[in-house]
Amino acid sequence: MRDSPLEAASVHITNTSGVSMETSPAKTMAQKSVIRAIRGNAKSFDLSGKAITSVPTLISEIQNLCVLRLQNNLIRALPEELTSLYNLTELHLSNNAFGEIPSVLGHIKWLKKLYLSGNRITALSPLVCAGLGNLVVLNLNHNKIQHLPPEIKSLAKLERLTMTDNKLEALPPEFGQLSNLIQLNLSRNHLSWLPGELYSCRELTRLYVARNRIKVLPEGIRALAKLKTLDVAGNKLSMFPVEFHMLPLQELYCEGNQFVQQLPITSVQVKTVFSLKELAARLVLLEDRNKHSKVHRALPLYPYLEAILAGWGHCPLCLGPILNFWLECVHFLRVKKGMKMSLRTVPVRAVLCSYECFNREGHSYYGVSLHSDENLCQPMQRWSLEGSR
Repeated sequence: MRDSPLEAASVHITNTSGVSMETSPAKTMAQKSVIRAIRGNAKSFDLSGKAITSVPTLISEIQNLCVLRLQNNLIRALPEELTSLYNLTELHLSNNAFGEIPSVLGHIKWLKKLYLSGNRITALSPLVCAGLGNLVVLNLNHNKIQHLPPEIKSLAKLERLTMTDNKLEALPPEFGQLSNLIQLNLSRNHLSWLPGELYSCRELTRLYVARNRIKVLPEGIRALAKLKTLDVAGNKLSMFPVEFHMLPLQELYCEGNQFVQQLPITSVQVKTVFSLKELAARLVLLEDRNKHSKVHRALPLYPYLEAILAGWGHCPLCLGPILNFWLECVHFLRVKKGMKMSLRTVPVRAVLCSYECFNREGHSYYGVSLHSDENLCQPMQRWSLEGSR
């Protein structure tokens, strides 16, 4: 008669020649622990720090198992039998020897929390991403991941993603489809920029991108209306984007950047020469504000023109419209009382419509000058560089 799983686990393995083959002490101890868990109908099972190189397939017999801890071992692969654990929602695999995310995880569709830090993982498999649509927490700290696939968007329910100390060079635009993301930690990577689509993650309250190579934060950051904590320390920022000061931040960490210094010098330029296209665009945009004007009524009939005008902005001084020509400026803002941060004043980008506005009295905007000796950006009072989108 065939042995039951419990009986089979308690005997020695015998090869075809009849010679008994002792299992390793670590494996034997693990099997005994599994048997006790089966008998106790365990919901949580811990095999962490047992020096095992493989996962006992007998674990699949713990039918009510919800939490499985296998961290701090020498595991390289996972058995297919784990797919029969229909109650498994939390899996700890940190500090093992995985070179890739095990493909079997793509078939445990009910998994909600997955911890894989401290392995040797170099990439996320698109197939595995596609099978983890219920994942809420994903920890991939201390690996060797360089790129994220577009299929990252499949993690539609993800709320917390941490990938510190990897080798990420860029984020795909599809990252913006993680609409439930609350916390994102990408510190200590190789990022030189962030996609504007990141601002589509409107639930984001904590964003950590410290110690990367980021020179500019994309415009539109005000869309992160719930952002409470921002850590951009140790990057190459010269200033923060327009409307940065409108964020409801409670914590800001920004030391170790290359921010412009408030050392003003006087500008002499007073006139601005606009192109005919810019003049026409500003006139149309101004007329479009009047809901009863002929321009406002006619504009929907010209979708190509609407597309050209879609990216317009406005001057913070005169509130006039701007399309493709502006003066690059900066203003220095003091942070709110009670706010945790490493600096008391931060430079925030601004764009003015013309030198005429820039040379007005009574405002605190500065143009930006490149300091030739130190190759650093410096502000100029009543002076600015021209810019275009």
